[in-house]
Amino acid sequence: MAQAPLLQLSDISLTFGGNPVFADLSLTVQQGDRVALVGRNGSGKSTLMKVMAALVEPDTGTRVVPAGVSVGYMEQDPDLSGYETLGEFAAAGLAASEMYRVERAGEGLKFDPDRPVATASGGERRRAALARLMAEEPELMLLDEPTNHLDIEAIGWLEDELRATRRAFVLISHDRRFLTELTRATLWVDRGEVRRQEKGFAAFEAWRDKTWDDEDTQRHKLNRKIKAEARWAVEGISARRKRNQGRLRALADLRAERASQIKRQGAAAMDLAEGPKSGKKVIEAKGLTLAFGDKTIIRDFSITVQRQDRVAFVGPNGVGKTTLIKLLTGEIAPDAGEVKLGTNLIPAVFDQTRAQLNPEASLWDSLTTDPGMRVSGSSDQVMVRGTPKHVVGYLKEFLFDERQARAPVRSLSGGEKARLLLARLMAQESNLLVLDEPTNDLDVETLDLLQDLLGDYDGTVLLISHDRDFVDRVATSTVALEGRGRATVYAGGWSDYQSQKRESATPEKREKSAPKAEKLSQEVKVAPKGLSFTEKHRLEALPGEIDRLTAEIGKLEAFLADPDLFSTAPLKFQKATDALVERQTALAEAEEEWLVLAEKAEEA
Repeated sequence: MAQAPLLQLSDISLTFGGNPVFADLSLTVQQGDRVALVGRNGSGKSTLMKVMAALVEPDTGTRVVPAGVSVGYMEQDPDLSGYETLGEFAAAGLAASEMYRVERAGEGLKFDPDRPVATASGGERRRAALARLMAEEPELMLLDEPTNHLDIEAIGWLEDELRATRRAFVLISHDRRFLTELTRATLWVDRGEVRRQEKGFAAFEAWRDKTWDDEDTQRHKLNRKIKAEARWAVEGISARRKRNQGRLRALADLRAERASQIKRQGAAAMDLAEGPKSGKKVIEAKGLTLAFGDKTIIRDFSITVQRQDRVAFVGPNGVGKTTLIKLLTGEIAPDAGEVKLGTNLIPAVFDQTRAQLNPEASLWDSLTTDPGMRVSGSSDQVMVRGTPKHVVGYLKEFLFDERQARAPVRSLSGGEKARLLLARLMAQESNLLVLDEPTNDLDVETLDLLQDLLGDYDGTVLLISHDRDFVDRVATSTVALEGRGRATVYAGGWSDYQSQKRESATPEKREKSAPKAEKLSQEVKVAPKGLSFTEKHRLEALPGEIDRLTAEIGKLEAFLADPDLFSTAPLKFQKATDALVERQTALAEAEEEWLVLAEKAEEA
């Protein structure tokens, strides 16, 4: 006999402020389901999850959960009022014999159960809420962005726990790798409709693109049919007025069908304003050491960052990633060692704490009061990449509507706050981007666009992220901070770092490096005889740089192959030509540098 669904929604309709969120929505969640809940920011994913959790009452429709089935919900902003400590909140409702579950989850998720609720950060509160849900072990877990504010180690722990559980779960997350590893079905929220596919997130983007292609084909056919019928109406209506009223009514129905179709939300019109070129060498750091009291943040760290490098910094929360970037950019001074910054640097910073946003200020004021965006003498325009724009028009480019312009920042979702920060960042000219957790709360489409922009950006990028897939797609090198002052530079992204780390841990390599294992200096620990640490890093990084330059040259050559480009878009033609010459020069230099270093390594 088939088992009853754990949860069933039937004919759900919901309206907020006169705007329909869902209409006639029905879905079921079965035992053992592992479901990705996806959709654009603002599409209603979190609202739907709250309906599933019975926290939002729909206007019409029913929610059915069989007797004895427990549904647990982990929300983005948990309410901890009435609890003294995070541990007290996480253990609420558990028997004494079950307390070990909270301790285990607390260890895996890295939260302190003795932390007073009054002094806990937003990230600590979310980790406590997640630990509570994991300890409760409900038959159905509803998880809204559980990886936000988790470091890579904690994400790995949660991934292993969810992979091993027999409980059903529905999962909202921006983390592609997390969704791909865990889900076997997908719910897609799109323009008030929820579609389901019995495949995990790995198949989502192909499904989405095919759905949109089919829509475009049907819309094209509908437009052609309306055009043909309208032509008939104009040319023949007077001679056939009485007997063809039905055909006219059918034409009106076709037009009504087209008008009722909800337009897809486009991608944010993001762009990066590249400032004047920096020098070829952006940062040269040697022997950096810094300690706060008894805690060593970094010890004897060296790195050279060249123009157009994309350097990712990874490691557990609190290990010192942000501090290391502040050392490298000269914001704070080291206890020992030196940093030389290149010429003509124009930095722009994305702050993960959202401290640049005043929660009580409106979106309008957040842009017009920014010194870097203010247009002298104007209260309704902002300076965007050297051009004045009306503030509402610029907000629309980042998918905000006119009604939101005067709303306070605190009313925004996490994804909307991230988009507002990106709007401020991308109005500035820069040639050095410092991005501290830019991917939190962003939907898949916006992440794709941000990745493409960073790939085309002519400046240098320093990136902190716990999103393994994003690091793989963007980084040309990865700095892994492992605690106790240790930081090691690896060529490539997250997966490259993991494979190189595994290689260095093979028995043969461990035996060869054992006499040096006690030395904390990176240069002594990893550099082969004949090459300095910086040279070894460059030798490892250069193949990736050569591949990237080769790919960029191919794209530019394909773009310039258009014979009409010079006459139709002379500025684009000139910019692409200059970029092609520059990348060809950079490729020749990189290949020559690789040959020199490879020969030196062979001679050692």
